[in-house]
Amino acid sequence: MTQAIPAERLRRAQEATAAAGTDALLVSPGPDLRYLTGYDALPLERLTCLVLPAEGDPRLVVPRLEEPAALASPVAALGLQTVAWDETDDPYALVASLLPGARRVRVDNHMWAEKVLRLAAAMPEAEQGLAGHVLGPLRMRKDAAEVAALREAGAAIDRVHRRVPEWLRAGRTEREVGADIAAAIVEEGHARVDFVIVASGPNGASPHHELSDRVIEQGDAVVVDIGGTTPAGYCSDSTRCYSVGEPPAGYRESYDVLLAAQVAACEAVRPGVSAEAVDAAARDVIADAGYGARFIHRTGHGIGLETHEEPYVVAGNALPLEPGMAFSVEPGIYLPGRHGARIEDILVCGEDAGERLNLTDRALVVV
Repeated sequence: MTQAIPAERLRRAQEATAAAGTDALLVSPGPDLRYLTGYDALPLERLTCLVLPAEGDPRLVVPRLEEPAALASPVAALGLQTVAWDETDDPYALVASLLPGARRVRVDNHMWAEKVLRLAAAMPEAEQGLAGHVLGPLRMRKDAAEVAALREAGAAIDRVHRRVPEWLRAGRTEREVGADIAAAIVEEGHARVDFVIVASGPNGASPHHELSDRVIEQGDAVVVDIGGTTPAGYCSDSTRCYSVGEPPAGYRESYDVLLAAQVAACEAVRPGVSAEAVDAAARDVIADAGYGARFIHRTGHGIGLETHEEPYVVAGNALPLEPGMAFSVEPGIYLPGRHGARIEDILVCGEDAGERLNLTDRALVVV
């Protein structure tokens, strides 16, 4: 999962590091390293670490046996210098030696605790903080290539949802349906499956229900929430609701409320509107219909190289939306012991309004 990474990402990250009053970022394998270098490094016990000083040349510290993989990634095209270490070397001391006099460093948010502590021991004079405060604002604003990658991921998962009626029927288990969906996620253009939720009947009231051996019955409402990662490294995530035959009594009424809420939230997306205002647009519709206590999670989450990243669409987040920000809009109504429903699209904030990247019909699908 590598792609051409603009060299300006490293430059912008260095500028942001300096603006934050930080001497350097230390970035281990994970989404931040992929964002900055395109290198999808293996998360090993051996230390791989991008040393990104506020001033000076960044360097990638890698185990000797991983250096060929690093150089086969976009790292080489970026002209990023690799510093290889051997099995008997101390890579933490090596990192420290590249940052003499550093007083404040930030480690990426996904770095293993073992590595954080060993870097702290190797750099006792340096205060540690989280690199997410520096990199988060950069990663939130997707460039045109990233938006195109997310649009491609959205189209791929839409193709899977269009095929769900092929597999969803009474007498099959959630696990059996989920296996067919997982195979289709790869068939339709993803490099890997990230999650498959098939929540039938009362299981639909659990937003993160795991696949089970429950046999789907005639009249069940079914929540299908699916996503994967494309070869470009960007994620998909979309939820649609299905009914095996006519849905349970009252389901259509609550679903109509949910659909109105989801549409209202999507229409609220535009530059300058706060993330919490988008949440409120959905939540107010649901609360006014008497289901407020049954909408038990935030309205959305950012998406990109991770399925869940900033910005979060939730009450209390006053962050104004900006062009390039991509996130889910996924209100839900959950009635324990009965059924549930959730409608989810990925949107990207444009210059004037939001663009939905999932284009399958949001209406209840009866199979």
